[in-house]
Amino acid sequence: MKDIFRKTQYIILLFLLSTSIFAKIVKIDIISFNDFHGNVAEDTREKGKNIGMAKMVGYVNEVKKGNPNVIVVSGGDNYQGTAISNLTFGAPVNRMMKAMKVTASAVGNHEFDWGSERIGKWAKEGNFDYLAANIYDKKTGKLVTWAKPYKVVKVDGIKIGIIGLATEETAYQTNAEFVKNIEFKPANEAAQYWVNYLNAGKDKMGKPDIIIAITHIPSAQGENKVISGEELNKLTKVKGISGIITGHSHRTVSGIMNGIPVIQAYKYGRALGRLHIVMEDGKIIEIKPSVDMVSNNKSDIIPDKGTEGILDKETKDLSKVLKVKIGKLNEDLTHDRGGSLSKLGYWATDAMRKAAHAQIGLTNGGGFRRTLYKGDITMGDMYEIMPFDNPLVLVKVTGVQLKKLIDHGIGADFMSDGQFAGVKVKYDPTKEYEHRVVSVVLEDGTPIKDNEIYTVATDGFLVSGGDRYNFKDSVEIKNLFISIRETLVDRVKDEKVVKVPNIDDLLIPVPTSH
Repeated sequence: MKDIFRKTQYIILLFLLSTSIFAKIVKIDIISFNDFHGNVAEDTREKGKNIGMAKMVGYVNEVKKGNPNVIVVSGGDNYQGTAISNLTFGAPVNRMMKAMKVTASAVGNHEFDWGSERIGKWAKEGNFDYLAANIYDKKTGKLVTWAKPYKVVKVDGIKIGIIGLATEETAYQTNAEFVKNIEFKPANEAAQYWVNYLNAGKDKMGKPDIIIAITHIPSAQGENKVISGEELNKLTKVKGISGIITGHSHRTVSGIMNGIPVIQAYKYGRALGRLHIVMEDGKIIEIKPSVDMVSNNKSDIIPDKGTEGILDKETKDLSKVLKVKIGKLNEDLTHDRGGSLSKLGYWATDAMRKAAHAQIGLTNGGGFRRTLYKGDITMGDMYEIMPFDNPLVLVKVTGVQLKKLIDHGIGADFMSDGQFAGVKVKYDPTKEYEHRVVSVVLEDGTPIKDNEIYTVATDGFLVSGGDRYNFKDSVEIKNLFISIRETLVDRVKDEKVVKVPNIDDLLIPVPTSH
């Protein structure tokens, strides 16, 4: 009897040792990018930061050599932004998505720039799924048909649920015409619904071992490493989400918010995010967020030859358009989307007001995507500084309305600062948003009178409510059916050598309180 007891103990001990020794540990890397905006070509200038599609694919290939358990996802805004992508409706980007074996993408606000009908086509052409758990069709009251709310993938025996979420800001940060029949519901509410659905085992693959959210929801991170974002804060409190990929705000974010790992990989492919997940017997052991600033060592990344060849062909086919020289710059025409009035912003709105025979030019800072660098100016450059096909609109407003429009563009936390020409503005940065304007005068010093009528050349996107600009009370609105980009091209051709303006005295902070 004692021998049987000892033998049983021995067998139990062996079993316990074997389960401990042979516990299955799985390491998974979720590689992410966001706000790529069609930057498929490498910026080969000395200080150029964009690595381009061939090196994006090459980077992912290297990661897979170290760990075959890799999932590649996007935080949205994949296509709009460069001439080569815009003129082909994103064709080379889809080639990159396919070569990288992208699993899924969130829906960015700029996915709507050519209408929602493109979104399903992109997913099919790029061989990935668009995920959108909070985008609803107003007509049917149901989720849109061109995206899925979630996807479950299996990697080395681990089931990973991926929920896609758009930012509620999409409703006013894209062309209003293209989203008039679409509702963007709170991301946290949609996420909790689908987390509960998945954890109840309702998907055909059963309950996931881990659930991740890929989103186009903005985030930011200060020097103190604290992560911020109103929508994100709510989302991190959803029970059952283990990691969140963000986008939209073009920031580098890597850390923890409310106990949840959060990443955002800057913009334009200049960085790539990673959620490194360690699982043991289907249980989460660790999720480590990180961002690799690949722009800092892009010369070390080996480009994928096949993808490089695809880009070369696309570039060659469009070179007759992209490489046409239209003028020259002797110094940079700068634009910082995080700053206030820029030299490019003033120059462009000045061109807009002169083309429309208006007193004032006004547009949003986010409409311009980069600095126009010194040297030859090509048509490709013009598509890149202003990729959007927005029309020039002439409006008439009262002095009161004009001040409100300018005030709206100063120091908003949800958009880049407004750009203008034709006026000089003094503002108090210590005041609350939309109560900062101290005075507005015309450039010749004439004060703006509250009840007088002024002509303003602006952007069709703003007139339709883009970036929450309010033109509803305008005295008159007239679409000139002139492309703003073409207006800027004409200005370059007329000047031949573009004159860089001095804007030092056009927007002046004058704190009136302490």
